Amino acid sequence: MTLLHAVILGIVEGITEFLPISSTGHLMIAGHVLGLPDTDVTKSFEIAIQLGAIAAAIVVYWRMIITNRGLWLTIVAAFIPTSIIGLLLYRIIKTYLLANLTLVAVSLAIGGVILILFEQFHQEETATVTDAKDITIKQAVIIGTAQALALIPGVSRSAATVIVGMTLGIRRSAIVDFSFLLAIPTMAAATGLDLLKSGDLFSSHDVLALAIGLGASFITAYIVIHWLLAYIRSHTFVAFGVYRIALAVIVWVFILR
Repeated sequence: MTLLHAVILGIVEGITEFLPISSTGHLMIAGHVLGLPDTDVTKSFEIAIQLGAIAAAIVVYWRMIITNRGLWLTIVAAFIPTSIIGLLLYRIIKTYLLANLTLVAVSLAIGGVILILFEQFHQEETATVTDAKDITIKQAVIIGTAQALALIPGVSRSAATVIVGMTLGIRRSAIVDFSFLLAIPTMAAATGLDLLKSGDLFSSHDVLALAIGLGASFITAYIVIHWLLAYIRSHTFVAFGVYRIALAVIVWVFILR
């Protein structure tokens, strides 16, 4: 992996991590287009690069993190089911799913259709929870369980949590905030687990590439978080659903066939 590859992957991660379009799926597609080898180091790089996006979320939400400590009880409640499922399926996911572009294309397409259909029937005015700090433990556990679906490449962690959260009666802005905050322990744990198991495979060059990728990921994720928070004030997620379907078609026609 060259340093240019690291920058490109960092930008891809930063742009896609918090949008409902699957960062893992995009990194797999980008890696294929760039001609990167399907090795454990490449897979670990694509996982560890999430730390840049985590840092961006912390910078954006540091006031909420500090002033609403009670919110972390629900964050922990949501994190527990994801962590258990992720730990149990870690080896299967990394060995079999993180190299399956067919699965990515199918997941992107199905997720796109679900996003579009959901927005057609969802009524935002019926939401009863208007602030992330008011999400209950029960709702958090359900959201965290739904987040585990994102272990499948192409599903999207943010799409799963946001759709389920809105279905539970949580306002769009509140569940987006909660999803961003939930990403912090989720991605930190995933990265920590992977580096613990595969960190010794990284050469000094790989470490440098990761550092550069993290920087690119942080900058782009910071920009995207602010953009998305403004976007959802007057837009639904239909455009992302259309994009997912279009990307799935492109992957199927130009890469898989």
